[in-house]
Amino acid sequence: MLEAFGWGLLGASSLLLGAVIGVLTDVPKRVIGLVLAFGAGTLISAVAFELTEEAFREGGADIVALGLALGALAYFVGDVLIDRRSGGAESSAMALLLGAILDGIPESAVIGTTLIGGASIGVPVLAAVFLSNLPESLSAASGMRGATRGTAHTLGIWVIVVLVCGASSALGFALLDGASPDAIGLLQSFAAGAVLTMLADTMFPEAFKDGGKATGLLTVLGFALAYLLSTIS
Repeated sequence: MLEAFGWGLLGASSLLLGAVIGVLTDVPKRVIGLVLAFGAGTLISAVAFELTEEAFREGGADIVALGLALGALAYFVGDVLIDRRSGGAESSAMALLLGAILDGIPESAVIGTTLIGGASIGVPVLAAVFLSNLPESLSAASGMRGATRGTAHTLGIWVIVVLVCGASSALGFALLDGASPDAIGLLQSFAAGAVLTMLADTMFPEAFKDGGKATGLLTVLGFALAYLLSTIS
């Protein structure tokens, strides 16, 4: 269980790294947009090859459809509530934070399940998770700083998110041992649904607004790198 916590913490640690960069450095908006585009590409790959495909293998088409719908609705409702309470840069930043949580918690739980039975962690999967997390938190933390949130407050939020992801990995290892394939597939497809909704609603619009025409090129680069990592056995 402690090992699962450590691996979950490592995968989510890039969230804190991105937040530190976003809060403590004055990253140009164009760079943030392009980094966000790269992260969107890695997330598309993760959704296609690490989440949805694996969810289908575990639970079949009905579980994938249910999980996608639940994940999409969870992000949509959360995003609507965020928009009502805030606006501008802070709204986009909090939407990215919400996406990181809805993606990170079930994804970390799935990381924990891979260790059940003494199996070793999949380094390509862990690397893909690490890569996709960093752009989300970098952009979100930059926006939170622009909304006059204090440095300590912003970093404190991301520390909590990372710890929750680590705990989710440990709980996935402890509680999902012997769980049905449907339960695992539902977790994976839920994360996929939340990520897809976040990509369309927040990441692509923000990336194109700040990154310009090169957004598409960086998206493809992120997708290609994450896909190649997923093929390494």
